[in-house]
Amino acid sequence: MEKGIDPREVSADATQPAGTELVGDKDVAIAMVGEERHIVDPIIVQRAVRKIDWFLIPAMTVGYGLVYYDKAILGSAALFGMTADLKLSIPDPRNPAAVDTSRLSWATSIFYFGMLGGLYPMSYALQRFETGRVLGGVVVLWSLICMLTAAVTSHQGLYVQRFFLGFIESVIPTGFMCIISGYYTQQEQSLRQSWWFSSTGIWTIVGGALNYGFAQITGGGLRRWQYIYLLAGCLTFIFGLFCFALPSSPVSAWFLTKEERFAAVERLRYGQTGVRCPKFKLSQLRDAVLDVKIWLIAIMMASAYTVNGAVSGFGPLIVSTFGWTTLESIVFQFPLGGLCLIAILLTGWLGSRYSNIRILMLILCCLPVIAGCAIIWRSEWAYHAAAPVVGYTLTGTFGGVVSLIITIGMSNVAGHTKKSFTSATIFVAYCVGNIIGPQLIKSQTKSSHYPELWLGLIICYCITILASVALFAVLRYENRKKESALVEDEAERAKLAFQDLTDKENPYFRYVM
Repeated sequence: MEKGIDPREVSADATQPAGTELVGDKDVAIAMVGEERHIVDPIIVQRAVRKIDWFLIPAMTVGYGLVYYDKAILGSAALFGMTADLKLSIPDPRNPAAVDTSRLSWATSIFYFGMLGGLYPMSYALQRFETGRVLGGVVVLWSLICMLTAAVTSHQGLYVQRFFLGFIESVIPTGFMCIISGYYTQQEQSLRQSWWFSSTGIWTIVGGALNYGFAQITGGGLRRWQYIYLLAGCLTFIFGLFCFALPSSPVSAWFLTKEERFAAVERLRYGQTGVRCPKFKLSQLRDAVLDVKIWLIAIMMASAYTVNGAVSGFGPLIVSTFGWTTLESIVFQFPLGGLCLIAILLTGWLGSRYSNIRILMLILCCLPVIAGCAIIWRSEWAYHAAAPVVGYTLTGTFGGVVSLIITIGMSNVAGHTKKSFTSATIFVAYCVGNIIGPQLIKSQTKSSHYPELWLGLIICYCITILASVALFAVLRYENRKKESALVEDEAERAKLAFQDLTDKENPYFRYVM
C-alpha cells in the first residue's frame, strides 16, 4: 500500500538514530519510515540529496586523496634522497655495476600487507559502532604514524612504519564504499563513488605540485623527503578531526532537517539496497563467501590494480630512466593524473545517466592501459624519449577501470554484513594487485625495458576483461531468473526494502550491469 505523508508530521522520536534494541536485526531505516511506502515531496528529496552531496563528497575526496598521496609520495621521496638515506637502493651483489631496488619494492608492497591485515577488522568495527567515532579516532592515529615516517632511519624501520600505516588506512576505502551505498540509490552510486575515487587523479596532480615545491628546498634541518611526510601527516590530522562529525547513516544525519532525513531514507526504499544494520549476521557472511559475483569482482580488482602498484610507487623513477631530470619526472605525473581524473568522472557520470553500460565502459577503459604498456615496452628509450611518456600517460585510464569495479561491486549487493564483507574483499584484492605490481619491476632488466612489468600488466588487464564478461553473464542470468519467478507486489516490495535482506534473499533486488 502506498501512503501519502507530510514529513513535518513525523514525530521527533521517529527521526532519531535507531538503536539495535528498537530495530532488532532489521535496517535502522525501518524505525523511521516503517514497512509501507510513503510519498515524499520531490523538492525535499532534491534538497536532502544536495545537502548530502555537499557534506560528504568534498570530505571523502580529500580523505581518499590523502590515502593516495600518502602511498604515492614514496616514489617522489625516493628521488629526494630517501633511497640513499635509508639504503633502499644498494649495489647488486651479483653485478656490482647494477643497482638492486628490491628494498624499495618491499617498502611499497609491505604497506598493502598491513592493509590486508586491517580490512576485515576495520569493516567489522564500522558496522558495529558509530561511523564518526571509528573513522575519527583511526584517522587521527593514521596522521601520527604518517608523521613518524620522518623519524625513520633504516629500511627495516620503514618496513615497520609502512605496515602499520597500511593497517590503519584500511578504514578509509571500506568505510567510504559503505557510506555511499547507504546514502544513495543504485543509479546515483556510480557518479558518487567516482567523485571520491577521482581524488586519485586530483591528488596525482596536487601531490606532484606539492612535491615539486618541496624539491626547491635547499636548507633547513631536515631532508626534503621528511618535510613531505610531515605535511601529509598534518593534513591528515585536520581531516581526522572532521571525521568525528560524520553520521552513520541518513537516519542520523544531523545536518538534515526532520523532513529531509525522512525523505532521504524513504527514497532508498525502491532500490532495495538498504541503509544500515549494526548487527553482524553470520548467514550474510556465508552468503557472501559463496557468491561467485563477489569473487569475480575481486579478480577484476586484483588484476586491474597491479598497474597502480607499479605506477604510484615507481612512476617518477621509471620516467626518469627516459632521460628526464628529477623535477621533470614529477611534472610528468600531471598528464597521467589528468587522464585518470577524466576517466573516473566521465565513466561515473555516464554510469549514472545510462543504464547497464558500466561493464562495457570498464572493458573499453582497459584497452588504453594495454596499449600504453605495449608502447612503453616496445618504444625506444632514448634521451628525452616522447613515446614511452605517451604510453605512460595512457595508463591513466586505469582509474576509470577501478572506479567502475568499485561501483559495480557495491551497487550489486544488499544486506549490511554482506556489504561490509564485499567492500573489504574488494580492497583485499586491491592490496593483492598493489603487492604484485612492484614485484614485477626488476632493476636488472632495465636495459631491456622491464619486460616482466609490461607483459605482466598486459596479462592482468586481459584477465580483467575476461572476468568482466563472465560477471556480465552471471548478472544477466540472475536478473532473468528473478523476473521469471516473481509476481510483482508493490506492498511486499515496500515491506522487504528495510528488512536487511541480501540481494539473493530479496526477490525484488535487481542487479545493474
